[in-house]
Amino acid sequence: MRRLPKRRAVPRTAVRRPLTALAAGYLVLLALGAVLAPVLTPYDPAATDLDAVLSGPTAAHPLGTDGLGRDVAARLLYGGRISLADAAVAVLTVLVAGAGTGVAAGFLGGLPDRVFTWVTDVMLAIPVLVTLLVVLAVVGDHRIAVMVALGILMSPGLARVVRGAALTVRNEPYIAAARVSGLPDRHILVRHVLPRVAGPLIVQISLLSGGALLIDAGLGYLGFGARPPAPAWGSMIAEASAVIGRQPWLLVPPGTVLALAILAFGVLGDTVRDAAAAPAERVPSPPRRRHRTPAAAASAPDAPSTALLSLRDVSVGLPAGRGTTTVVEDLTLHVDRGETVGLVGESGCGKSVTARAVLGLVPAGGRITSGTVRFDGLDLTALDPAALRALRGRRIAMISQDPLAGLDPLWTAGDQVGELVRRHHGGTRAAVRGRALDLLRTAGLPEPERAAARYPHELSGGTAQRVGIAMALAGEPDLLIADEPTTALDVTVQAAILGLLRRLQAERGMAILLISHDWDVVAAMCRRAYVMYAGQAVETGPLPDLLERPRHPYTAGLLGAMPRRARRGEHLAAIPGAVPDPAHRPPGCRFAPRCRLATAGCREAPIPVVEAAPGHHTRCVHHESA
Repeated sequence: MRRLPKRRAVPRTAVRRPLTALAAGYLVLLALGAVLAPVLTPYDPAATDLDAVLSGPTAAHPLGTDGLGRDVAARLLYGGRISLADAAVAVLTVLVAGAGTGVAAGFLGGLPDRVFTWVTDVMLAIPVLVTLLVVLAVVGDHRIAVMVALGILMSPGLARVVRGAALTVRNEPYIAAARVSGLPDRHILVRHVLPRVAGPLIVQISLLSGGALLIDAGLGYLGFGARPPAPAWGSMIAEASAVIGRQPWLLVPPGTVLALAILAFGVLGDTVRDAAAAPAERVPSPPRRRHRTPAAAASAPDAPSTALLSLRDVSVGLPAGRGTTTVVEDLTLHVDRGETVGLVGESGCGKSVTARAVLGLVPAGGRITSGTVRFDGLDLTALDPAALRALRGRRIAMISQDPLAGLDPLWTAGDQVGELVRRHHGGTRAAVRGRALDLLRTAGLPEPERAAARYPHELSGGTAQRVGIAMALAGEPDLLIADEPTTALDVTVQAAILGLLRRLQAERGMAILLISHDWDVVAAMCRRAYVMYAGQAVETGPLPDLLERPRHPYTAGLLGAMPRRARRGEHLAAIPGAVPDPAHRPPGCRFAPRCRLATAGCREAPIPVVEAAPGHHTRCVHHESA
């Protein structure tokens, strides 16, 4: 599989700029000079020449000598070892303490994020230099300990920047897609989150490197640096300032080297930031179970014991202010093995939340507040996160309505399919590559090698959806949740994707829960359907019955709004009003404010589910008139 350039794009763009190349070259020369000091200078940094005390630049001493006749050039080179090493220790500590905690807090959210915010707020109020002086008083001249302390004190600023970038990435659809596919959090963190926060991280590290170098020089100037006669840039500046009246030149070499190094770090940070084309781009709490009320249990249609997926009186709550708002209430549905079942309704009715609840990935920190979700005999609401993660992608897979949003823009299509193959089946690199190409071919791509080498921005909508289907098939699932899989596609591609899903279902015998607002799509795929409105299932039954004799005004309104049912010369029927906000739903029938059949009795109390015909249930007291 041909691999294209990836994350090197921003560094390559930055290095092409003259200022960046100049700054990077200067820092490389400093590092090489420190490492190769014994080769580059014949003088020992502590050797004295009393015949050449405080001399300016000469042939023997190109940068002059200090008050004890020591060669300034040699002391600069050897001093770079200490000063650059001290700064490196501080920066490495910042990376571990700041970047590590910032990424973890931003990615995990919840309690870890709240604790992180409190700790960083406290640490940002601590004066750095004063605290360092206290540390010096305790540990003495242990430079490593002092630099580690400096790194810890500097880490909150970096941690907050990285946390902000991780928060943004955490909410990206491709992160949700990775979780749905069964990838563990540590894998998502390393492969999909860290590359996206690398830009802000590089910028901050470059600036902090200059700051660490300056603080190290300041400590050396105050006499807290390396022990004499060992040279360091800060101590050299202090020695030069003591004799500035006799030899002003002595301040120029260390001052210039230090100032240019700090400036170079700043220039690198600015150019990397400018070269970045775009800014960097929750695990829910364990669900709490609540006993069902007898009325709810009595009104809900029973699922057969052989059902692959069965939801029984499931309610889902999302945090709102200081409380919880129920967005799905007492939902009961089932999907048999090898069956395609539709879940129909307008946006905001709770269809996608229901799908996420099945996977244990309720969005926005919500949770299942009551009911049970059973899959192949397992109670998913009672499983621990690790067991749930083992099911995702392998036995339950999901494809979304926006295929491009579910793909990580930093990796090729082949990489992302191969990642799931490796996760679920393992194998050698060649085996994983071959399996990934087979899946892309199975998903209807005639040239899988070409598609595998492309990045998401190079894919059309139909090709991206086929890549998403290939990723969903990587674990050979028993249940595929298809959330509006054809909404973003044109009619021709839509028909091809639906034909592909029918073929795959026939070949693999998997069940499909199809979420859609389009009755034409549901009619082409399903034999049963559930109609959802405002978080409730208002009607369910065999698809021919729903299409020919709907028993709820909402179902009838949705069918009446289908363009193919409109008569020539007449306006297309539309349902007045909008789906009520979950926090302000009416106490009785939730469709009553929009219903032409609504009476006072519809608005007074919740409407129970009744069986209007064998296998056909509805939540309407006027089902005979609907």
